[in-house]
Amino acid sequence: MVDPRTPVIVGVGQFTERIDDPDYRGMSAVELATEGVRAALADTGVDAAKVAEAIQTVYALRQFEISGPMPATLGKSNNYPRSVMRRVGGDPARVVLEPVGGQGPQKLVTEAGAAIAAGELDVAMIIGSEPGSTARFWRHAAESGRDKPDFTEHIEGQLEDRGHQIHRYFTEYTANHGLTGAAVQYGLLDNARRAQLGLSVADYRRQMAELFAPMSKVAAKNPFSSSPVERTVSDIVTVSDDNRMICDPYPRLLVARDQVNQGAAAIMMSVESARRLGVPEDKWVYVHGHSDLTEQGLLDRVDLGASPAAVHAAREALRVAGISVDDVATFDLYSCFPFPVFVVCEALDLAADDPRGLTVTGGLPYFGGPGNSYSLHAIAETVTQLRDKPGEFGFVGANGGTMSKYSVGIYSTTPADWRPDSSAELDAQIAALQTVPVNEWPEGRGTVETYSVRYDWPTRTGIIVGRADADGSRFMAITEDPDLLALLTGGDPLGAAIDVRRDEKVNRATLA
Repeated sequence: MVDPRTPVIVGVGQFTERIDDPDYRGMSAVELATEGVRAALADTGVDAAKVAEAIQTVYALRQFEISGPMPATLGKSNNYPRSVMRRVGGDPARVVLEPVGGQGPQKLVTEAGAAIAAGELDVAMIIGSEPGSTARFWRHAAESGRDKPDFTEHIEGQLEDRGHQIHRYFTEYTANHGLTGAAVQYGLLDNARRAQLGLSVADYRRQMAELFAPMSKVAAKNPFSSSPVERTVSDIVTVSDDNRMICDPYPRLLVARDQVNQGAAAIMMSVESARRLGVPEDKWVYVHGHSDLTEQGLLDRVDLGASPAAVHAAREALRVAGISVDDVATFDLYSCFPFPVFVVCEALDLAADDPRGLTVTGGLPYFGGPGNSYSLHAIAETVTQLRDKPGEFGFVGANGGTMSKYSVGIYSTTPADWRPDSSAELDAQIAALQTVPVNEWPEGRGTVETYSVRYDWPTRTGIIVGRADADGSRFMAITEDPDLLALLTGGDPLGAAIDVRRDEKVNRATLA
């Protein structure tokens, strides 16, 4: 018998609205989350109204439209979680709006689970949604003169808004040098990893495609996928009008698909609450292991082609669960780009073609990348699959920022008391790792440590992280120099000699 305070996930729900659906509505963030919540309430197997009334705390994930200082062009709720709960008949005592970060869903499972185990909470729910397709649809519709909808809502009631905290993931210096989107940021990391491996541009792109193509097969069979299309390795490596370059080294089919309409929810409660509410035990899934770790700042990291936080998080969650990677039946490794998947595969000695697969959803480029809430879908799918595999284990790896935070959960139907992790101690170890000196304004000769190219800007621009020849310090630079751009886009600039000069708020590089 487990402790009656042991947390269990008892209900999960997902919803996807595709733009080519005959009944496509262009739903709001609140409406999408509401559909996910309704599915999760129904999934518990008991009266939905009774469960909704029992929910004491709702943890909500941010959409892109509220993940920074920019306005929500179609309007928004001033209290997203309460807007959702009002639609399903719930009135929780506490609602929380989590900061930006793709690790958020798993981090919140751990937070809610710990609170339930400590007796601070009985019933909680985690919700998320992303209306990226709606935003794009109405952007084009408005150009043809159609009136846009207004999703503004004003809801009274408590809200613990933890702030978007997006500025934790970049600085004015990195933003001025082009690191204003995930694709270019991860491009630096994947090219740094390629440098370590000594691979050519073509060989590394093929490895990325071989890693991701099997995910698309999963997405093609998933009814909640935004793009249920199977892609071959050739489809992914071949640059075309339909698979244009976004930021080096990524064509579109290696990039998270963020223009989606998706919502999801997960309901957690103590074992004693599940019994009191009559939730059947075949619905219960336990959290056996968990970890939540933070990486060093991007430019501080000695090795831009590695992620100690992700490696430690994966191993720590398995340690807490008391299992090895061989005991895991299902995986979902956060796949916004190849780099996060490569890192965890290497840490756990997983092959790209592991017969267990690396995703249960189909991956962010194919299933969909609904902003901060993707891994809530991974958790929901993991819970659903494990109910059909009693006693087996599922691994969910969730990544936020530029490999800035990594959270892992290990799930199973096998009963197990809640166990503490050692994330705080591991975080301290990571923070104490050696760093690289950064000189923001070098002058003179340097070399290219890693790079990306922004094809998504009006003027094609190279983004460079370099090392100064004088002292080995790290710096950033941008370039529109034709000779250097030719090397960046058509050759291999890793280790190339460059000249750097300051131009007001940026460094500019030319081929030496």
